[in-house]
Amino acid sequence: MEKIIFFCTLLLVSLYAEESLSAKQQLQNNCLNCHTEDQIPNDLIFRRYLMKYSTEEAMSKAILKYLKDPQQKNSIMPHPFFSKFPMKEALNLNDATLKKNIHTFLETFAVKKKLVLPQ
Repeated sequence: MEKIIFFCTLLLVSLYAEESLSAKQQLQNNCLNCHTEDQIPNDLIFRRYLMKYSTEEAMSKAILKYLKDPQQKNSIMPHPFFSKFPMKEALNLNDATLKKNIHTFLETFAVKKKLVLPQ
C-alpha cells in the first residue's frame, strides 16, 4: 500500500514538473526568444508593469491588452523605448495560450521570488 501511495505521489510530482517545464518552454518559444534576440530587458518590463498595476491580475489584463493590439498607446513603455527596440507584431495565438504565457511570464520574473529574508 505504501509503495502504491509513493508511486502515485511520484507520478503526480513528475506530471506537475513536466507541465511547468512545458509552460516555460512555451513562453520561451512564443515570447522570450525574440526578447533575447532583440535584447529587450524582461526584468525592466516586468518592473514597469508592477509599479503601475501592482497586482498580478491587473498586470495580466494590461499585458493581454497590449499583446492583442501591440501599439504604443497600449504599452507601458515610454516613447524612447520604441526608438531603441522594435515594435512587436501581434502574436497569432488564442486567448488561452496568451493568458498561460502571461501567467508564466509573471511567475518567471516575480520579484517575490528574488527576495531574500534574513532568518
